[in-house]
Amino acid sequence: MTGERVAVVVVTFNRADLLGRMLDGLSALTRRPDAVFVIDNASTDHTREVLERGHGRGLPLRVTHSEENLGGAGGFHLGMKQAYDEGFDLIWLVDDDVVPAPDCLAVLVAQGEDCLMAVREDTSGRLVEKAALRFDLTNPLAIKPKTAMVETTYGTRSAMPERVELENVAFEGFLVHRRVVDRIGLPDPSYFIFYDDVDFAVRARRAGFRIWGVRDAVLVRQLDFDQQHDLSSWKGYYMYRNLFAVHFRYGENRWVRLKPWLVTAVVIVLSPVRGGRAEARNVTRALRDARGMREPPAPSVD
Repeated sequence: MTGERVAVVVVTFNRADLLGRMLDGLSALTRRPDAVFVIDNASTDHTREVLERGHGRGLPLRVTHSEENLGGAGGFHLGMKQAYDEGFDLIWLVDDDVVPAPDCLAVLVAQGEDCLMAVREDTSGRLVEKAALRFDLTNPLAIKPKTAMVETTYGTRSAMPERVELENVAFEGFLVHRRVVDRIGLPDPSYFIFYDDVDFAVRARRAGFRIWGVRDAVLVRQLDFDQQHDLSSWKGYYMYRNLFAVHFRYGENRWVRLKPWLVTAVVIVLSPVRGGRAEARNVTRALRDARGMREPPAPSVD
């Protein structure tokens, strides 16, 4: 793959300072990208000024300022489509809160695989890669389908094999070859945020592609993981809805496809002692709306 053209796709929303550090990381890469597609989701902070400085760094930026917030899912859908339509061979999806090590992209490209994931650590060097080694859509008793993660299985980067096979990914350092897009299409923008990357990984694996996490492709995450604890907020609605949609779409038996109903019932029953009415409303609305997302997207790039 070393002779193929690489495009980076970045989605950002009101995180200009994080974006600036991420662009600094891209400009320091030993394997420079051939284009950097930035989808700005209608930011109202100083994102435009940061992107102007990005042009000054010599980065081949191609910026789209969306008039509305498309969410991460809509942003990655649009950015990947732009890169695909312009004929790039490899598309590297990165969020605005990560910084790659200088050799990160070079290490990934050298692997010569269709689906590759950089391995994240926090700013202190601790392994925080939450990509799943096992994402179980067969067991109805596995309330959380992610039953094994890189960070919990290995503990440290040094304890990892050079490559580990993954069953889901995050769009924070995921490198995908265009032939995968040829086969399965683009990320589904209807997710808005959360699980669009899981959905894409499930479709890729079911189409016969293997996904590899690469130990020596280092990506530093600038923020802590904390959104999963906020299930009574607007984000909680999307977490529930999109988790349910994945089960409705890809559950491998009837009982797994019924799990969203069970989860909803349990959350409502427990709402007086945890989550309250806000979480109960979220999960009820999520179940209703997820039923309208039962069908996976068509395998097209339109």
